[in-house]
Amino acid sequence: MKNLKYLFILLLIYGKYYSQNKVIIDTLSKYNYLELEDKFYNFKDNNKIKESKIIAKYYLERAKRQRKSNNVAEGYVFMQYNQNLATSLKYIDSLESISNELFDNRYPARIYLLKGKMYFDHDNEKLAFDNFIIALSHAKKNNNKRQIAIADLQIAYLNGYIGKHKETVKVLEHYYKNTEFLTPQDIEHIKISLADAYIDIYEYDKALKLIKEGLKESSKNNEFIKYNKYLILLGRHYLETKNYSQSISNLETCKRYFLKNNLDFDANYTMLYLGESYIKTNKKDKVVDNFIKIDSIIQKTNNTFPELRDVYTYLVDYYKEKKDKEKQLYYIERFLEVDKVLDSQFKYISRELPRKYDAPKLLKEKENIISDLEKKKYFLFSSLGILLLLLIALVVSVYRSKKSEKKYREIAQDLIKSINEKRPETEEKQEPEDFISSKVDDIAKTEKSVIRNISEDTVQKILTELEHFEHNELFLQKGITLSSLAKDFKTNSTYLSDVVNTYKKKNFATYLNDLRIDYALNRLVKDKKFRSYKLTVVADELGYNNEQAFASAFRKKTGTILRTYIKEINQSLE
Repeated sequence: MKNLKYLFILLLIYGKYYSQNKVIIDTLSKYNYLELEDKFYNFKDNNKIKESKIIAKYYLERAKRQRKSNNVAEGYVFMQYNQNLATSLKYIDSLESISNELFDNRYPARIYLLKGKMYFDHDNEKLAFDNFIIALSHAKKNNNKRQIAIADLQIAYLNGYIGKHKETVKVLEHYYKNTEFLTPQDIEHIKISLADAYIDIYEYDKALKLIKEGLKESSKNNEFIKYNKYLILLGRHYLETKNYSQSISNLETCKRYFLKNNLDFDANYTMLYLGESYIKTNKKDKVVDNFIKIDSIIQKTNNTFPELRDVYTYLVDYYKEKKDKEKQLYYIERFLEVDKVLDSQFKYISRELPRKYDAPKLLKEKENIISDLEKKKYFLFSSLGILLLLLIALVVSVYRSKKSEKKYREIAQDLIKSINEKRPETEEKQEPEDFISSKVDDIAKTEKSVIRNISEDTVQKILTELEHFEHNELFLQKGITLSSLAKDFKTNSTYLSDVVNTYKKKNFATYLNDLRIDYALNRLVKDKKFRSYKLTVVADELGYNNEQAFASAFRKKTGTILRTYIKEINQSLE
């Protein structure tokens, strides 16, 4: 009797499911293939996965039943979306086998574009890049300008992944202005990506213009996903322009929407920017809540992104401060796992992108030049002369580069040796006030210079402030200028400049840089964790606005290159 009851329930469920499916299929049968394609992409683009899968399955079965090869191929394209990796590959392989029967110049480039996008979505940037390169080659061979554009754009996004934001902007701007072969969806994606890239290169006004346009259009058309994607960018814009309250307000709205709709990628970046905003407002618990949520999503999806290093570094430091060793160890291990993946992808794309993408573009330009020269023999000899000079320059450059590299290594080794051999000075054991007092006395004894128009008391006061500034490592703060420091010392910038020039034997800018670089030299040797930070983080901790400014100051002060110095430290410890 009990079994009959279960059987009755199963029959009810099956009957309900069958009747629902029959209604859906009867409804879909009213549409032609083009209408079904429009409906499929509308559902897919609005994250209505269940509905899009129903249409995809119906579309493919109908095309097979009616033996329409082109539509069968399109059905395989539909079916490979929103699947696990193995299932997606199965449908793309089926598409590849049937594409040989089609007289369609989109193939085989389309196969590789789909594979590239699939691998990118499954966090395999290596295979994504390789497939985009193959797709580009076939697209150029078939002169399919739309596919050339799509491949160029995908490679531009990978350029952004490795930090080549200016190159990314250049490609995106080109296709945003030349949309002849692109769909409205393509253009919208370019617009969102371009606004994001503008923020990366500090073009905030350009970014804000695109963001406001996108918010207005998507709000008007009730396009909620698109609206929230622009809202993330607005939140990031406010973060970068230091309007933290507005940043948090917008990003919290996005976070609720993306988590509710299981849009993990967008949710992660929203919470990343939220965490950074809360860091700036000193709300550590809020930072940790967002960063822990990011980690939970990463473990579920395995989709990494470069900024994850900052997420785990923060969590490690937070739990170290809390003296929670178990969680500290856990996030150290998570950092190492993610860092290994990111490092592998970053190195591969950084190495292969110029070789497989930039180099062929240069070779194409060279072919065009040679073709022109064949028509104008006058330019042939000039070209040969130029090429010879370039070759000589290249040889000289390689020789100088190797010579410089050796020199940089020797300087770095000497610096490391001097730091390791240096013994703590006796004044390090003194109390801060005694230390500062003794340092000022030393300067007073050794310096005989007299600064006109400044009283001796004023000079002594400034020297005392400078020693306090050095001893307490206040030079690591951002935004220090001669005027701001003079204001802190309650003196004027002329007096401060004269004292620094006379007693420190250097101008103020050099004095400030020397303090920071000397600090960096010592800490990089002694602090393994500090060495593991990204250079942007190191530069920020030292008070520099960006990595380039820090690297330039380091080279000017030491005579060697920052990366060489770090490399030599690590090798000396092996």
